[in-house]
Amino acid sequence: SIKAIESSSKEDDTMWLTYWVVYGVFNIAEFFSDIFLYWFPFYYAGKCLFLVWCMAPVSWNGSQVLYQSVIRPCFLRHHQTVDNVLGDLSTKA
Repeated sequence: SIKAIESSSKEDDTMWLTYWVVYGVFNIAEFFSDIFLYWFPFYYAGKCLFLVWCMAPVSWNGSQVLYQSVIRPCFLRHHQTVDNVLGDLSTKA
């Protein structure tokens, strides 16, 4: 999905690809922190509001904000390493 977002052809799927990338990163983070977070009152209501904000059809929705400020800079810093690891894995497979 990140490769599709960063490709030169921009289509309307960019919004949803961005959402799914943010949702995937959120799920990975939640997997490791859920044991602590579910003790907080209204955690699930806050999670629901966060996900609604991420898919809101506005220019300042959560997926665009988080992707541009957190995920994209991290990906651009490490994309060569990720490509090398995936290339090695596909060669071994």
